[in-house]
Amino acid sequence: MEMHQIRYFLAVCDTLNFTRASEICNVTQPALTRAIQKLEEELGGLLLRRERNRTHLTEFGLVMKPHLEDVLRNTQAATTTAKSLLKLEDAPLNLGVMCTIGPLRCVGLLAQFRKDHPGIEASLHEGVPMELSQLLIQGKLDLAIMAQPKGFEESFTVEPLYRERFVVAFPPGHRFQRMNAVKTVDCGGESYLMRMNCEYANHWDEFLTANRVDLQEVYRSEREDWIQTMVMAGMGICFVPEFSTVVAGLHTRPLIEPEVWREVSLVTMPGRRFSPAVAAFVKAVRQYRWQSSAV
Repeated sequence: MEMHQIRYFLAVCDTLNFTRASEICNVTQPALTRAIQKLEEELGGLLLRRERNRTHLTEFGLVMKPHLEDVLRNTQAATTTAKSLLKLEDAPLNLGVMCTIGPLRCVGLLAQFRKDHPGIEASLHEGVPMELSQLLIQGKLDLAIMAQPKGFEESFTVEPLYRERFVVAFPPGHRFQRMNAVKTVDCGGESYLMRMNCEYANHWDEFLTANRVDLQEVYRSEREDWIQTMVMAGMGICFVPEFSTVVAGLHTRPLIEPEVWREVSLVTMPGRRFSPAVAAFVKAVRQYRWQSSAV
């Protein structure tokens, strides 16, 4: 069954005249007749009956007409949608971003991408790496920007974007304010606010134990803004990626001896073909000047 056969049949249904239908379809009458006869052969029954100058639908034709109208309508809708997507008009993009990445790190990328591709409808999903990884595998995300302290499984394609160090965050007037950098051992005895969604949460426990640093954990939260607000209130210190601060006035210093870094990467599924919208975003991510985006 071909679309032109359906169009020719529906044109005859509208006009009940083969000559007029052929004119509307811009095809010769014999060609229109052959196409409808072939459609009848494929469907297994007569659709139209011609009696001298009178043409009418058979019972079979009356039953099949709405179904064929649906086929044509759905095909036209699919064609229109496909053209829009290929032109990046109303094209969907599902992006995952690790919740500990500060908004200032990505807002420049998103703003420029929106300017260059106004027709792409981007949906942003925040989450922890484990959640984002599952959504990638399930096909609910097209790509994700995230980090893992011990790297990603081989089942993912990983492209490093930038590195950032961890810093110590503390309130104004804290003793760390007089230092240019804070040694790990200098954190001993401080009240500690745990960032539960940090991908380095378990790593910090091992790190502090290995460096014999004893912190007094007083609160833990999944909310980055809550932790930072509690730091500002003088309730303790926290370790945070240097470009992830969101609370104005929060003081930070680099953590040294040893330093702790994380590598943020673009993560996709190998072998999964990119839609035009996803391909455009991947290109934008690769071209973006990540190292200057936090200035």
